[in-house]
Amino acid sequence: MPSLLIIVLIIHVVTYLINTIGANTIDSLLWLLYLKLPNQTSQTANEQRRLKREVMQLKREMNATSSQDEFAKWAKLRRRHDKTMEEYEAKNKALGKHKSSFDLAVKSIRFFSTTGLKLFLQFWCSKTPIFELPRGWIPWQVEWVLSFPRAPLGTVSIQIWGGVCATVVSLRETLLVL
Repeated sequence: MPSLLIIVLIIHVVTYLINTIGANTIDSLLWLLYLKLPNQTSQTANEQRRLKREVMQLKREMNATSSQDEFAKWAKLRRRHDKTMEEYEAKNKALGKHKSSFDLAVKSIRFFSTTGLKLFLQFWCSKTPIFELPRGWIPWQVEWVLSFPRAPLGTVSIQIWGGVCATVVSLRETLLVL
């Protein structure tokens, strides 16, 4: 099993990458990948795109046809346009419902795999030292702060190590920008 030290560092790096790239960007990319899979939602999306193209084509034909000179043709196009538009809106609504439930699932997974895991580790491993400091290396007051809240005196707690990892990862970004 990997060291707790490495696990906490990896969690902070992954969280930083998600925040840097953007959660919405990642959600959109995952949605597009999900639509590439052979499932009912991708069929609905394909049908929605087909209906959208058809609506646009009918709209162009209606605009090209004079409503006064060729009323019968224009009325027929209008009825087809309205029917297709109704189907398109129904598919769009269904696809919107699928997307919102997909977004909820992705956000939940992202929360539990980053923040939730971080909180769980801080609670579960609060008495576990990340690493020990050499005796007499620093004053006992500093040792107490580094072991805060529940790690043994003379060690570094997971809470302090998580703060150090977050600081180093964000400072790494600052150094890369310069």
